[in-house]
Amino acid sequence: NAAADALLINFRSLVLTWVPDPAAGVARVQLDPPLAGVQFSPTVPLLAGECGDWRTQLKAQLTDPNRLSFAGGYPASCGERSWPLAYAEPASYNARALEGLWKEMGGRLGGQVRDGQVPAGLQPIFSLGSPPLAEVIRDINKYSNNVMAQQLFLTLSLQQKGLGTPAGSREVLGQWWRRRFGEADLPSLDNGSGLSRETRVSAQALTRLLQAAWAGGTMPELLSSLPLSGVDGTLRRLGKDNAAVQGAAHLKTGSLRDVTAVAGVVHGASGRRYTLVAMANHPNANALRPVIEALIAWTARDQNLP
Repeated sequence: NAAADALLINFRSLVLTWVPDPAAGVARVQLDPPLAGVQFSPTVPLLAGECGDWRTQLKAQLTDPNRLSFAGGYPASCGERSWPLAYAEPASYNARALEGLWKEMGGRLGGQVRDGQVPAGLQPIFSLGSPPLAEVIRDINKYSNNVMAQQLFLTLSLQQKGLGTPAGSREVLGQWWRRRFGEADLPSLDNGSGLSRETRVSAQALTRLLQAAWAGGTMPELLSSLPLSGVDGTLRRLGKDNAAVQGAAHLKTGSLRDVTAVAGVVHGASGRRYTLVAMANHPNANALRPVIEALIAWTARDQNLP
């Protein structure tokens, strides 16, 4: 997973695409963006049979930052598929991407990329404004984009203190929480994203936050940013065979190896809205998913609920 960075080009990720060429008996491999110094085979053999777990069938070796290799093949029945990946050597990504893209456009480089502090007083030669916050949180929440969440978290202290740091943003967010909710149920945050073993928050705190958000002026923007059950984002597969769940809830998901959680709003058949929070911390936490689906369906029917 990519980490937050002031110069975060393309999330420091790459996308491999396989395009079958049945006449040649191969799938042609494309790399985007082109990374200087990264070698890869332009083709892999086509395989017969069902698509299935096509990534495993490629037998990919992706840990070498200078070479991407594939010892297997690609099922022809898969058609064109893409595989987004985090690059194995994040520290060199920016230099490789800039050189690769520049050369692809016909340019030449005579120097090299250098890391260091920007001297004071220099003026930017180029600037690009951020999309509106409503668009940013939609990308973060719909698809659980952790690096974007970390970047946004650091912006809190950057705007108030002039320097974006995890500690500074924790302080800013803590002050915001105390002004609205007091000391009770104060969350303990780490890096602002779901990729942390140190973050702590209670179900009660999340419920209070959701209730306050529902009553706030930006409720429509927040709610529409959350995945819709059985429809899109990280919840697109939830309840695909359960009509009571499809489109019944806007929920943010969270998962680690031994953690499963959701929090958001369920739309009841009666027209009422309910906050819903469910969390499990257990080696078998993934088993909570069917329970969550049943809980959403039960809440959406809202029969015999107070």
